[in-house]
Amino acid sequence: MEKIPASASAQMLIRKSASEVFQAFIDPEVTKHFWFSKGSAPLEVNKEVEWTWEMYGFSAKVIATEIIAGECIQFDWYGSEKPTMVRIDFKTLNPTATYVSIVHSGFDQTGEDLVETLKDSTGGFTLVLAGLKAYLEHGIRLNLVGDKYPAELRDLEGK
Repeated sequence: MEKIPASASAQMLIRKSASEVFQAFIDPEVTKHFWFSKGSAPLEVNKEVEWTWEMYGFSAKVIATEIIAGECIQFDWYGSEKPTMVRIDFKTLNPTATYVSIVHSGFDQTGEDLVETLKDSTGGFTLVLAGLKAYLEHGIRLNLVGDKYPAELRDLEGK
C-alpha cells in the first residue's frame, strides 16, 4: 500500500469572482490586508519573493512553481531549510462565488511534532481564508493572523 503524505488543508467560499480572489493572493498590496504584513513582489513562476510578518519578526522565501490565472497557485514555502509545498485552488461556483481550497504538504516531522505542525497549518490557513472573506466581501480588515499571538502574550511568555 502506498503511503499518503501528510497534509493540512482549509477551504472557504468567497463571494467574489475567481479572478478577484486569485489576484488577492498574487498581489502583496492586497494580501497584506489579510495574511502577511509585507511582500517583496507579486507572485510569478520561478521568481523568489519574500513575505514578512512584521508583528512576529518573521520572513519566509516563497517561489511559485505553478500559476494558472483564476484556477491555481502553487508555491514552495521556505519557512525553514527544507521547503514545504502550498497549493491554492480556485473553483468558480458562479460569477460572484469562488470556492478556495488550500493544501499544505511536504512536512518532514513525524509523530507528535507532525500532528502539531498539521494543526498549526490548518488553523493558520483557516484564519487566512476567514480574513480574506471579510476583506473581499465586506472591506473589513480583521487582523486575524496578527491577533493569533498578540504581542502582550508574547512578551509575557518571553517570545
